[in-house]
Amino acid sequence: MTKRHGVRRLAPTVPTASMADIAFLLIIFFMLTTSFSPERTTVNLPESETRTEVSRNSAIIAITADGEIKFTDGERPSFLLGSVEEIGLLTQEIIGFIPDKEFLIKADRLARYEMVDGVLEQLRLNGVQRIGLLTEKESPGDDG
Repeated sequence: MTKRHGVRRLAPTVPTASMADIAFLLIIFFMLTTSFSPERTTVNLPESETRTEVSRNSAIIAITADGEIKFTDGERPSFLLGSVEEIGLLTQEIIGFIPDKEFLIKADRLARYEMVDGVLEQLRLNGVQRIGLLTEKESPGDDG
């Protein structure tokens, strides 16, 4: 019988080098699959019977119940506008680059009609051809 001297037992270890790879893969996965919406103004939309799909990078003009107007070109986060007339300058700039850009009006159901009409007028005066109004799908139990 021979006796071994100098043989050490290795302690079991968990390989942590691959954990960093897994963490980065998960971060990349969630970044790619997360939907991004540049316009996050909460409004109570009116209901409608019909539904049409809109393009993902449409410019959005949000009108709140208290009369605030927020604008996004569909790529950057929305920002507050001081007046309806500012929409004209912004739409001219966008239409200059993308003539068939779609503009959506996201108006609260309690917003004053004059505000919505003023926004529509500014869009029309500045050559916008594609204008949409965001609504919610009417519930089946609702009676007009």
